[in-house]
Amino acid sequence: MTKGATDIAPLLDKIRSYDPKADLDMVRRAFEMATRAHAGQARADGTPYLIHPLRAAEILADMKVPAHIVAAGLLHDVPEDTTVTNEDIRREFGDDIAVMIAGVTKLGKLKYRGIERYIENLRKMFVAMAADVRVILIKFADRIHNLETLDSLPTDKRLRVALESLEIYAPIANRLGLHDLRTRLEDLSFRHVMPQEYEWVRGLAERAIAGKSRYVERVRKELERDLKAARIPVVSIAGRVKHLYSLYQKLIKHERDIVQIHDLVALRILVPEVADCYATLGIIHQRWKPLRGRIKDYIAMPKPNGYRSLHTTVFCEDGEVVEFQIRTVAMHEEAERGIAAHWQYDEAGKHAVPAGEDVELAWVKELADVQTQAATGASFLDRLETLKIDVFQNRIFVFTPSGDVIDLPEGATPVDFAYAIHSEIGNRAVAARVNDDITALDAPLSSGDCCEIVTDKNRRGPNPDWLDFVKTSHARDHIRSHARSRLTRWTKSTPDAAAQKTAGRPRRKK
Repeated sequence: MTKGATDIAPLLDKIRSYDPKADLDMVRRAFEMATRAHAGQARADGTPYLIHPLRAAEILADMKVPAHIVAAGLLHDVPEDTTVTNEDIRREFGDDIAVMIAGVTKLGKLKYRGIERYIENLRKMFVAMAADVRVILIKFADRIHNLETLDSLPTDKRLRVALESLEIYAPIANRLGLHDLRTRLEDLSFRHVMPQEYEWVRGLAERAIAGKSRYVERVRKELERDLKAARIPVVSIAGRVKHLYSLYQKLIKHERDIVQIHDLVALRILVPEVADCYATLGIIHQRWKPLRGRIKDYIAMPKPNGYRSLHTTVFCEDGEVVEFQIRTVAMHEEAERGIAAHWQYDEAGKHAVPAGEDVELAWVKELADVQTQAATGASFLDRLETLKIDVFQNRIFVFTPSGDVIDLPEGATPVDFAYAIHSEIGNRAVAARVNDDITALDAPLSSGDCCEIVTDKNRRGPNPDWLDFVKTSHARDHIRSHARSRLTRWTKSTPDAAAQKTAGRPRRKK
């Protein structure tokens, strides 16, 4: 261990760089309390325990969260692992920090002792996140450092922690717009969940990027000259390399052919204003021919997690294909930091609240509701598997004919779309028009599609066979509910089958 491993100075410098008015004395006091509380404790790899909360606090500072959340990160394990209580923390630091740490403490450390314990931890996480999203930010920071030091754990526990991080934590980070955290969670977990695939992708990427990077740098210089000649202000033009787990997912879709991956290395262009984004797009298309269907305007139509940017993929010199991402500095901050970018400081720089009260976390509330709706562990897991599709998958947005945007999971169908508008539209759907073409009800929709549902007022209800292809729990619940109600009505109105047979059977002579 290096001498500076438990030095707080780099953390304070990091906070000062994004918030010059931050209460650094509070952070120092939190560090001192953590140092005293964890004195003599060691982690599984033999290093001082203090390294863990300090590293978690640094990860929070990378998100540029307010200083009191960083202080909570320093103290997040104190009540659970030491003799210092949450009441001690409340007296020293006040209610707000104590509330955050209490939320983290309630989550507890995940202990894999059977499926019921696993389920209970998931329940706690969803409820804590719905109550205070700051708690889950601290939990993310805690989890990332645990993944960074996973090699010191037994093989079976490494796999369990990594798999849960990949299936639960990373998708939640994605929904919160925390791109940087999501990619770190995915790549750190990928190495342990699929070690052979990880090494294959890493080797493939290193070889491909080595050649591609030189070419992209040449394209960058050409674009820089063009933008300067057009007097378009540019903050930066930099290469962005696709992270490994995302590359692996794309390779599986494209039969492991890396030639089909056009965004392995992309150019990211940051400009001051929205108008500069569109002007830059025009300059790129003036020089190079865009690939059909690969121009995506996430500024006019942001992704459900708030992501905004212009994407285009073009044929450059020598037939090479290059992707460009164009956004303002503010959009880039939001893209990298997600919900953490919505925190704003008061005039004293001591307190932070969500920017307004309208940060969209309805899906978080739904996750919290699951724990009250599911009576048993098995039903909770069944519901969770459904929610993995609704909440944890990538999202698409589809338009109604009147221009309203419907947010759906990737792979959703016109039936899912119909139920998202209204249950009666779903129940009476007979056909769909997608972009003015008649489309089957089980055909997957894509982002930007305009969908119109054709209904029949005489239709009695949904087709139970739709359960084979719908993707949303909302649609599935309505279809199942209608099927159950029909069965109930039929049972009440129809005599018992055995009684029917008896009534029509002649009596046997004795």
